[in-house]
Amino acid sequence: MMDQDHPNPDAAASESPLFAVFGASGYIGSHLVPELLGAGCRVRAVARNREVLEARGWEGAELAAADALKPETLVPALRGADVAYYLVHSMGAGKTFGTLDVEAARNFAAAAAEAGVRRIVYLGGLVPESARSAHILSRRQTGDTLREGSVPVTELRAGIIVGPGSAAFEIMRDLVLHLPVMVTPRWVFAESPPIALQDLLEYLRRAPQCGETAGAIFDVAGPEHLTYAQMMRILAEEAGRRPPTVIPVPLLTPKLSSYWLRLVTAVPTPIARALIEGLREDYRADDSQIRHLVPQQLRDFRSAVQDVFRAEREQTVAARWTEGAFMFRNYRIDYSYYAKKAQGSAITTADPQTVWPVVTAIGGDSRYYYANALWKIRETLDWMVGGPGRNYGRRHPTELRVGDVVDSWRVIGLEPERRLTLWFGMRAPGSGVLEIELTPQAEGGTKITVANHWHPAGVWGLLYWYALAPAHSLIFSGLARSIARRAEASSTASGSRSAAPDSD
Repeated sequence: MMDQDHPNPDAAASESPLFAVFGASGYIGSHLVPELLGAGCRVRAVARNREVLEARGWEGAELAAADALKPETLVPALRGADVAYYLVHSMGAGKTFGTLDVEAARNFAAAAAEAGVRRIVYLGGLVPESARSAHILSRRQTGDTLREGSVPVTELRAGIIVGPGSAAFEIMRDLVLHLPVMVTPRWVFAESPPIALQDLLEYLRRAPQCGETAGAIFDVAGPEHLTYAQMMRILAEEAGRRPPTVIPVPLLTPKLSSYWLRLVTAVPTPIARALIEGLREDYRADDSQIRHLVPQQLRDFRSAVQDVFRAEREQTVAARWTEGAFMFRNYRIDYSYYAKKAQGSAITTADPQTVWPVVTAIGGDSRYYYANALWKIRETLDWMVGGPGRNYGRRHPTELRVGDVVDSWRVIGLEPERRLTLWFGMRAPGSGVLEIELTPQAEGGTKITVANHWHPAGVWGLLYWYALAPAHSLIFSGLARSIARRAEASSTASGSRSAAPDSD
């Protein structure tokens, strides 16, 4: 990976075209970057948080940090790029996302012109004439705002994207694999043309290479229009499950149904609610133009679902380890792709080298430094239902290696003086990990972050999470503080020994 906070436009001009992927840490961006790299393209990955990009391990990609809501950060990140992919949205911001989307698009269009970008490629959504959903209307308005600038825009409008981590697909997965009976609005019989993730990536990669796509809007879709009920039935069949019984209720609108999403899916609630509220429409796509300009063999919905499950089982999903990694979901396709999260943190004056031995000594005879009575209760409850909760002990009192068992945990990640990741081995409706991360501070000392990432198994997994949320808030903050205190005590003791005079 190359440092490109200040790209050199003269060097870029003498080489092959440079593709800047803005929003590279998001769902589509995190798949598009390796797709472009695999095709031999020069790629600059751009996101608000550079550290997230660094964690992806994209060899050969330039990395840059920028925020579409901070105009001063945009031109340096775009300078020298021939094509800029705009893959940004603000759905996670709540009710104000539409206003933020327009502001961000306006900033981006102006910066792209100033930086000399030749083409903007924007991924929007299908827009029915009768659309009323704020999410759908915002996607259209974002495209319109980008076109107000001087850089030609190629806009691809897609419906449901069928791929691991796609919010719409993951909502369907959570519903289908955990609810035997579904009481739904009539939108369950509305139609949409789902497109396989890989087919969409092919369109995104090849569209800017075609001169005829400049300044044009294209529908992109799979080869069939299906109702949501049909899609859910196919998904259940491919997962080896009995399709749920669907009972449509006329008075249950998409808006009303969005309110109980917190109990049926782990997809972030603002995103899930925005998507659900847009399902009242039939979505039709005329993709004849893009199929002529960028021909490819399109996958049907069943083939796309098969690809999702195959990618997960082969662990080829391009995602952050906390989001969707099959290993951390205990290799279960019915455990939610998205994780629920809780964390606590503390700052210590001790350096990471001093903190790390405290971290690696956790468990066994050392126990968990804070609220050990609560840990004991949870372990006993697990033991009572046949789990390993009372399997105390570890291979070595202070040293750890990947694969070690610490009480009922297993070490699955180990980066000395930086991060320890433990897989949760007790019985529960889902799968989770506990991670302790050390971050050196510019002014000295270390930030200690204790985080839990929980992939729930349907309704029971979500209820389990919410029931323990108050305890999580208490325990993880307390654990971080306790590690900090122990590290400082160790540092003080070490300093005292160093200062003591030698004796003959």
